Amino acid sequence: MAESSRAASKRAEALTPRAIVEELDRYIVGQRAAKRAVAVALRNRWRRQQVPGAMRDEISPKNIMLIGPTGVGKTEIARRLAKLVNAPFIKVEASKFTEVGYVGRDVDSMVRDLAETAVSLLREEERERARPRAREHAEERLLDVLLPPAPSMRTASGAIPLPSVAPPAGREVPAGGEVPAGGETAREDLRRLLREGKLNERTVEIDTAETPQAFADVFSGTGMEEMVLNLQSMFPQNKRTRHRRLTVPEALEALTDEELGKLIDMERITKDAIRRAEQDGIIFIDELDKVAGRESGGHGPDVSREGVQRDLLPIVEGSTVSTKYGQLKTDHVLFIAAGAFHVAKPKDLIPELQGRFPIRVELESLTDADFVRILTEPENALVKQYTALLATEKVHLDIQQDAVVEIAHIAAEVNQRMENIGARRLHTVMERLLDELSFEAPELGERTVPITGSYVRDRLQGLLKDEDLSQYVL
Repeated sequence: MAESSRAASKRAEALTPRAIVEELDRYIVGQRAAKRAVAVALRNRWRRQQVPGAMRDEISPKNIMLIGPTGVGKTEIARRLAKLVNAPFIKVEASKFTEVGYVGRDVDSMVRDLAETAVSLLREEERERARPRAREHAEERLLDVLLPPAPSMRTASGAIPLPSVAPPAGREVPAGGEVPAGGETAREDLRRLLREGKLNERTVEIDTAETPQAFADVFSGTGMEEMVLNLQSMFPQNKRTRHRRLTVPEALEALTDEELGKLIDMERITKDAIRRAEQDGIIFIDELDKVAGRESGGHGPDVSREGVQRDLLPIVEGSTVSTKYGQLKTDHVLFIAAGAFHVAKPKDLIPELQGRFPIRVELESLTDADFVRILTEPENALVKQYTALLATEKVHLDIQQDAVVEIAHIAAEVNQRMENIGARRLHTVMERLLDELSFEAPELGERTVPITGSYVRDRLQGLLKDEDLSQYVL
């Protein structure tokens, strides 16, 4: 774990603001101001870790508010940022929370979700490190099942002397064939056959430990997490043994998972996960504009909007929340809020909450030129995705530049005429454009299909002219 911390520190040091922006450019088109803001916020976290002594605790993160219409990249920027630094990250919808006393989830649940994410992240890292050792242990257990020792034949030292029965020279044991009998030579022969996959068709019976679902997990997401945390100590977890009949590869995987559970120190992982969530955690609060507004007068559907803001305030300011893994302080968690703010404006938030998001970035609406770049430039560009999907059916798409320009133009035009949903409109247009081809691909055989500007117009212009139809289809 110490080695991983040093590696993470070196990786963070190498992530300068310029390097972060360049990495985000690989997946997100435009929005340079937003990328710069999150890059600086992330770099400031590393800088804070280098500040000595008491001053470090006084430096709080500069939370960010991203303002812009849907589909311009707000969520993707935050998600890619967290993935880049391997930090605990959760995305929550502000509209799902309600003021304490109303039906719905309380805001503390976002911190509990962050703790859960951090534990899962570190557990997976530790599992990957421990997997080679666990695989060796699982292999030994599986060999014991395939070549069972006789209890009466054990010596005082625990060795199992078995008669050596070597196979005839040049003879291979086929898949599903008989297992060689004998001592160490036979065991090594069996190990070789296991690793070469020649025993994959065999089935074995093994006993594995099985932990029942935690009582707290049953009620996760119901809004009753805090009550469950107080009750879960009344329901101790008892491990049960399950007898299973599996193929050799399945048995090896099941035994590896069980051995991983023995090798991993969950108490240490939990402690480190809480620390990582506190120091590196990122909480993305989407749709913040849906809880903005102070004009409701305390009645109607908006009755709890200001209440949600007041409940959010101590979390963003810095407080201690009880989770099933221990106390988690939010003083240094980075909060990124986002919203379209078409109707409500940031000034409609309560002043205390406004002050907790000092960095505000307005994202730009996407143009035809942006759509062209989104379709072709990012590593996960839509054109590349659809080309790869249909290539699995041996149908090779040749999407030409004039077709890309036409797709971008149609998406922008539909956004102007109807609701502006940003780059998400490209998904709708591409699906409609390739609908018939996707359906018929298995029967077409291997071929190359050119997609030109005229092909796009023929498929979609009719829909654009019929406004009643286009509003449902596009």
